[in-house]
Amino acid sequence: MRARRHIQALPDELVSQIAAGEVVERPASVVRELVDNALDAGASQVTVKLMGGGVRQILVEDDGCGIPVGELPLALLRHATSKIRSLDDLESVATMGFRGEALAAIASVSEAAIASRTAEDAHAHRLDARSGELTPAARSIGTSVEVRELFFSTPARRKFLKTDATELAHCLESVRRHALARPDVGFSVWHEGKLVEQLRPGSLQQRMQDVLGEAFTDTSREVDLQIGPMRVYGRTGLPDAARSRSDWQYCYVNGRYVRDKLISHGIRSAYEDVLHGSRQPTYVLFIEIAPERVDVNVHPTKIEVRFRDSREVHQAVRKAVESALALSRAGSASGTASGLAAGVAGVSGTAGTATPPSAMGHTLRADGSYAPLQAPLHPPIHPPQDQAAAPLGGASQSALPWRAADATSEQRWAGWPSAGLPAEATAARTGPVDAFADLALPQVRKAADDTEAQAASSWPRLPAAEAPPTDPSGHEWPLGRAIAQVGGIYVLAENAQGLVIVDMHAAHERVVYERLKAQLDAAPLHSQPLLIPLTFAATPQECATAESHHAALLQLGLDVDLIGPGKLAVRAVPAALQQADGVALARSVLAELAHLDASDVVRRAQHELLATMACHGAVRANRRLNLAEMNALLRDMEATERADQCNHGRPTWRQLTLKELDALFLRGR
Repeated sequence: MRARRHIQALPDELVSQIAAGEVVERPASVVRELVDNALDAGASQVTVKLMGGGVRQILVEDDGCGIPVGELPLALLRHATSKIRSLDDLESVATMGFRGEALAAIASVSEAAIASRTAEDAHAHRLDARSGELTPAARSIGTSVEVRELFFSTPARRKFLKTDATELAHCLESVRRHALARPDVGFSVWHEGKLVEQLRPGSLQQRMQDVLGEAFTDTSREVDLQIGPMRVYGRTGLPDAARSRSDWQYCYVNGRYVRDKLISHGIRSAYEDVLHGSRQPTYVLFIEIAPERVDVNVHPTKIEVRFRDSREVHQAVRKAVESALALSRAGSASGTASGLAAGVAGVSGTAGTATPPSAMGHTLRADGSYAPLQAPLHPPIHPPQDQAAAPLGGASQSALPWRAADATSEQRWAGWPSAGLPAEATAARTGPVDAFADLALPQVRKAADDTEAQAASSWPRLPAAEAPPTDPSGHEWPLGRAIAQVGGIYVLAENAQGLVIVDMHAAHERVVYERLKAQLDAAPLHSQPLLIPLTFAATPQECATAESHHAALLQLGLDVDLIGPGKLAVRAVPAALQQADGVALARSVLAELAHLDASDVVRRAQHELLATMACHGAVRANRRLNLAEMNALLRDMEATERADQCNHGRPTWRQLTLKELDALFLRGR
């Protein structure tokens, strides 16, 4: 048996090395802490010089306010700082650093020195951390911190470091994270005497372009949403720009880079029905919130935070990103002033600001604005008879919030722009409509083949110098006009940029899916009481969550009660999910509420059902469409949110520009 050891206080050096194990993981950790200090000092230019990937030397220079000579020895003491003075300061931290332990931890595992000069000093002073010697030095106003031979006193930790190239990459990433948050500050990084990165002060847009390249700014949308005292802004990438890795995901809370599962979940949920497979979205998002509403003192490296109202932050982030992604490229063409393109302004508005009405439940006027529909644009969508009860597990179809009343042919076609359509196709709109038996697009009267051929031949052909077809107000249709159908799958259209190729099933699937979602959202979430409550053995965490989030569960249509020690009963489930496994649903919701203080399980389950209905309800491959039907699909895509992807994340259309077509045929060479 091992002999008992006496409790005793640890030596200061050992305490500092233990702290260094939490704070200093690799050279990039040192760079992060030193740049934090430089920014807190009010620097406008930060220079980082590295040798051996930061293992042999790290030198961080700034032009901040500097440290008075009398305070230099204090800077190396543990828990000595100028940034907080009281508990009130700790509860509302407004600086990057606040613990006062980084310099002491770094000095315990390296050979460190500080040189600094304030505006009042005649010259700078240099303090050697190991010997404590203070000597005069030459430098301008600001501070320089030099760190040599990192982990020289702990050889075992040094063995875990990677190659110089890998450590350099981590140091560069650390600087870039700071640079994105502070576009007003210039940054430069040198390695082995060579300049490897230089970022000049400028706008946030320019800084994003400098760090992530033009590819990010060209394939992303602006985000700017104010909800009460909280603001979410930045840029989020289009679904088409998603990557296989999560290396282009930057999130900041009050200027501090964080990796927070709550925020990540909110962003991911905004992309849930537009991303394909395991692709990762790209974004640079900033959250501004009152410092007293967020706790940054929960992680040694300050990379994690805790919010006072997690649900508020989660919903704000999701709403901000969803608003940015709502307007599809199909609904806005470059150079057009239509109401669809003007809808981009709604992405950057503040809460309560009037934004263009959603395309759901509205139709496009000739002047480019939206008009509310008196009846659905399309005939009602009914599942096949053999699947009628399947999507909602036996719920009566008349009770479904997305079941539309039958409409006349005139109502179905009401509001569609008719400019540019051949007279035969326009006249056909007022004719009888078929029974929509195969769940396809809104039908015009079935005409003989020769009539359709005549309609196609009468389509106005454009001279080479003439603009693409427009509506009566002169605004271009972003997706242009349909010209043909290929392979029974793709619709070809011509617009101002060139050739548009549309996957008609994927496109119509998104149109139907968004319409079903809008109709579901417009109806209240009803609960279905269970005749026999479902009981199950629950973990202590599930029991505590059910009690503390009872009101939130009721809002989601779930009634879960604690009926005994370790026992929960599900007394009601959402009406639309009454045939689902109530226990599994409750467990999933409780798990998300416990970890994120918010849950999208019910909403996701409902949307999965709607996605299934939309997939079965969309026009099928090998369905022959006439020109009027093809153009109806294009106009519907332009008025539909997120029309660039189907609900499985596959693209619905692609653009081939005239320049790309010329290159295919070697024109101009």
